[in-house]
Amino acid sequence: MKSANIGTDISQVEVLNVSPHGFWLLIGGREHFLAFADFPWFRGATLQQLFAIELPRANHLYWPDLDVDLDLERIQHPEKFPLVAKAN
Repeated sequence: MKSANIGTDISQVEVLNVSPHGFWLLIGGREHFLAFADFPWFRGATLQQLFAIELPRANHLYWPDLDVDLDLERIQHPEKFPLVAKAN
């Protein structure tokens, strides 16, 4: 996992748990649930792909193995983003 900050790392990201309905992320000390219904790109992902998260900038996450990038606003408020692309 990469951090956007050099020196003190205050914005770490970590997968906490995976269920048949989605997965939990810990971002900057706060838990977030990403439901597969809201984030279909992750539904068929392997654990290795889910756990390979980068934090290229503050509030921006990237899964290079899946070519998926999301900002924190989308994760915290998926209802504000009703258009969801179809997963392959």
